[in-house]
Amino acid sequence: MTVQELADRIGETNDTKERLFNCLKEICQDFPEKEYSMEILGKRFLGFQKDKMTENEKLAALVRAAVEMTSKEGPKWENIGARLHYFKFSLNLEKQMSKLKIHSFYEKIVYLTEKQLYGDYILKSYSKAELEQAEEFIDERRNKLFNFSGLDLLLSRYVICSYDRKPLETPQEMYLGIALHLALKEKGDRMLWVKRFYQMLSCLEITMATPTLSNARKPFHQLSSCFIDVMPDSLEGIYRTIDNFAKVSKMGGGMGIYTGKVRAAGSSIRGFLGAAGGVIRWIRLINDTAVAVDQLGMRQGAAAVYLDIWHKDLPEFLQLRTNNGDERMKAHDIFPALCIPDLFWKMAEKDLNQEWHLFCPHEIMEAKGYCLEDCYGKLWEKRYMECVEDKNLSRRTLIIKDLVRMILKSAVETGTPFIFNRDLVNKGNPNSHKGMIYCSNLCTEIAQNMSPMETREEKTVEVDGETLVVTSVAAGDFVVCNLASISLGNIDLKGNRLEEVTAWAVRALDNVIDLNFYPLPYAKITSCKYRSIGLGVSGYHHMLAKEGIPWESEDHLRLADQVFQRINYAAIEASSDLGAEKGSYEYFTGSGWETGQYFETRNYTDYKWMRLREKVKSQGMRNGWLIAVAPTSSTSILAGTTAGIDPVMKKYFLEEKKHMMLPRVAPQLTGKTYWLYKEAHTIDQKYTIKAAGIRQRHIDQAQSLNLYITNSYTMRQVLDLYLTAWREGVKTIYYIRSKSLEVEECESCSS
Repeated sequence: MTVQELADRIGETNDTKERLFNCLKEICQDFPEKEYSMEILGKRFLGFQKDKMTENEKLAALVRAAVEMTSKEGPKWENIGARLHYFKFSLNLEKQMSKLKIHSFYEKIVYLTEKQLYGDYILKSYSKAELEQAEEFIDERRNKLFNFSGLDLLLSRYVICSYDRKPLETPQEMYLGIALHLALKEKGDRMLWVKRFYQMLSCLEITMATPTLSNARKPFHQLSSCFIDVMPDSLEGIYRTIDNFAKVSKMGGGMGIYTGKVRAAGSSIRGFLGAAGGVIRWIRLINDTAVAVDQLGMRQGAAAVYLDIWHKDLPEFLQLRTNNGDERMKAHDIFPALCIPDLFWKMAEKDLNQEWHLFCPHEIMEAKGYCLEDCYGKLWEKRYMECVEDKNLSRRTLIIKDLVRMILKSAVETGTPFIFNRDLVNKGNPNSHKGMIYCSNLCTEIAQNMSPMETREEKTVEVDGETLVVTSVAAGDFVVCNLASISLGNIDLKGNRLEEVTAWAVRALDNVIDLNFYPLPYAKITSCKYRSIGLGVSGYHHMLAKEGIPWESEDHLRLADQVFQRINYAAIEASSDLGAEKGSYEYFTGSGWETGQYFETRNYTDYKWMRLREKVKSQGMRNGWLIAVAPTSSTSILAGTTAGIDPVMKKYFLEEKKHMMLPRVAPQLTGKTYWLYKEAHTIDQKYTIKAAGIRQRHIDQAQSLNLYITNSYTMRQVLDLYLTAWREGVKTIYYIRSKSLEVEECESCSS
């Protein structure tokens, strides 16, 4: 079947036939290999064609024919399927726009604003001339960068749709709308930043986090991925934390919650011994809130709950998601995480038969006058040993071997608990002069100062004849995660493009702080105070394969060091330049950035780094934290690359979706890259951990690091992975992904 015959068989009008002919002819030119001939596609299409099919149904069958031919030997069929899918989509969208009498980008924004699908701030902030200029930036050729999986996801989830779910914007209009939002408050040549932001997004070099891609340009523009709160040890404070979580979840955010301050089961309340119900009962409330308050009706709420490894309720905490035990003490819908000090790993490394003591934080505060969780490092070890030696303090005592066995059993069975190495995190904190980091977020990549909210005063006031009860609350540090990721597999590492898009991404993320719709006032206060951002990466394995580098090699470790040092340098320089232009964050004075301690602890001593250190000291820094590597599950699909810093699960597999078998292949799978895409469960995890340790030097926050094990791993081998990660300076560990275990990926942080 010729191209013309195929176009004639599908199209019902001369216009459609001509346009489809041109589309198919262009595909032939771009994919000249004989295994991608239109004759093969035509034969496959005939197998799907049925009598009395409409033109749209025939186009859908053509798309399906192309996509289902995707294989290890013919991976480019997925790209051909994307071209045909976009052709079908654009044909339908044009008909829709013609009915609505919309002929330009400006007219479309006016219509979407009237329908309250676009935020009115775009029309209020940009003139008609500026929006017409912005339309000139659109480059439809960039639609060719999508593979089918990415385009299908973008069209089904991210583009603006009418209330009856009909798409109303193209992918390029979506990216331009996001760029317009991100550049909204730029001074000077604002349209230059619109163009740059559009370019980095539409070229799939940078992906913003899912909330930013979904909500930028819309009326309710909640752009942040994740939030972190400290649960205080008071009834009022506990319920405030749960209320905060509900409000965050309502707006589509995930949350990390530190529960280590809550008194243990059996502790006293107002002097009455044995009255406290313990942490688990409150965690069950968090669990029920996650189920009840879903994320914009798309999926249920998500929370990671962190507890210290010395907390008295630890044994029950480690069984929250396991399948055995008292169901009344379970919380299957939250993600438990452990905060572990260096001392525990040192003792486990030396002798597993030593004793480990669990205490109630409330009893320690009452007896010793300090909160053990409020310090780290040598001071923590000193105070912990004081508690061990104080025979008047009640405790639960376990052999480390038994405790480790409980942790590993949960990890192998459920993928959790996540691990938060609290001493490593706090020693590397550039803002330790202003606070403590108790835990991380839902995906373990955020590490920022935290503190609980406190009620200061409650009073009755008269306002306009009404009696109001006003409660004054000290805001504390309520952490906000503003995320984006550099698609390493889509960037040429040889020039300075990596540095350029890093600087643009830092600026875009800094703008998110001022343009965000915050679900809570506490979140806005903290976000504006520290101006923290989290720039990460996706396409890590894609990058290695493209560069011809095996995962299990010294070349991998060298490239990891070079690439992340370049990203870090460019991000710091960009933030410092922003500091000079717009002002530094509130707590810059006395920070590790200002004193130079940040550079010293990372051994940045060569001339280039010393020059940057002086620049930072004199110019300041716009952002308190810069780098955090999120999992990027869905946004890496959009970019047609591999997820986060993970190796591929499989280089080729089939996924059943929408009544079709959707083949997925590793990006740029060729004869050269085939053997470089070694699959996750077959990789020596020590190379994964070594690479993470090397990257960690250049990351001021943390990484969503998954470890992959098979059923052949012994408990000792899994423990060795944890110990190796700690020795290498890795701050956090996300999932332990057993080959027999399927864990649902977090989408809140999928930048």
